[in-house]
Amino acid sequence: MKKILFVSTRDPYSGRYSGDVIRSFKIINILKKKYEVDVAYLGKKSKFTVKGINLISFDQPNLFKKIFYCFISLIKFEPVQFGLFFSNSMKNYISENSHHYDLIFFLHIRSAQYLPKNYYGKTILDMGDLYSDNYLQTFKYLNILNPLKYIYFLESIIVKNIEDKIFSSFDKVLLFSKKEVKSIKKIYHNKIFQVNESVEKINKKAKFSTKKPNILFIGNLNYLPNILAVKDFAKNILPTLVKQNPNIKFCIIGDIKNVDKYFLSKNKNIIILGPQKNITKYVDKSFCGIANLSIATGVQVKVLTYMSFGLPVICSEQVGLNFYNNTLIYKSKDDLISKIIEIKTKKMLWNRFSKKSISFAKKFKWERISSRYFQLVKL
Repeated sequence: MKKILFVSTRDPYSGRYSGDVIRSFKIINILKKKYEVDVAYLGKKSKFTVKGINLISFDQPNLFKKIFYCFISLIKFEPVQFGLFFSNSMKNYISENSHHYDLIFFLHIRSAQYLPKNYYGKTILDMGDLYSDNYLQTFKYLNILNPLKYIYFLESIIVKNIEDKIFSSFDKVLLFSKKEVKSIKKIYHNKIFQVNESVEKINKKAKFSTKKPNILFIGNLNYLPNILAVKDFAKNILPTLVKQNPNIKFCIIGDIKNVDKYFLSKNKNIIILGPQKNITKYVDKSFCGIANLSIATGVQVKVLTYMSFGLPVICSEQVGLNFYNNTLIYKSKDDLISKIIEIKTKKMLWNRFSKKSISFAKKFKWERISSRYFQLVKL
């Protein structure tokens, strides 16, 4: 049996509600059906065993080491996130043991730093999105007085340079968005493998009711575009909605820093639930899902998640590009408020976009997408 090493900078079995964690979990489970799979990851040693999987964990560096590694990354003109997710012991393990594997599968751009020298097997990087574009968007979005603005500008240049090196170094690079694939230099097109994001299943269809109070937002709030979107909604959109309907609630699901949770929780119309493994009961109380991101690349998993439940989705133009006419796209603050009120009160509109959600999500079911990974690996 062919042997694969799966490399991740996060624990695929942590249960964390984050796109890369969920994706890694699904990819590993599908690959182990045909291949012997070892998983090397940063995180605590698992307290349980996973049938058919050899889990190899490496401790996260402490704060001082992370600062040091970030500094080294900048000197080497590498992304800061390389330093944040660097482990010398993990790098040494992969380098010393790579010859045992027929293929090494790397998840996320930050894992690319673990590509061993003089490895002659097959290499695949699941990049997902072009992060250089994401960082450039962040630079343009942030205020000129915010020091992060200039860090993101520098990072966008560095990441763009790394992306070019990645396209040269790896045998295959996976991207979600067809639009992003087209933006890659033609000399690399034979290395690019486009595969869609996915949802595990199509869930029980949501039903319309004017009594439902919740506007749902799902996402990792430690990710800057998500927390910026949530804070903007809480400050600039929710107060106007509450004036018109005091029962409206902004329901947030996902990892969040304690300081952000503290300040957002001061608003009685905001419900912060943290990470949840089963979101069905929260969807049942929601009349729409939103993706009001001003910074977005690729296909947003949160939108597919809403759609898999039949929830109508309201999103920004940046997010809506990849969902065509299957979501309600707003163009301004007032337009967003208007669309939320309409989708809450107009049954025919709600039903139309609920059907669009289900129809679109069906194309992204994991059982359909998973076969693409066997095509990609093909040992």
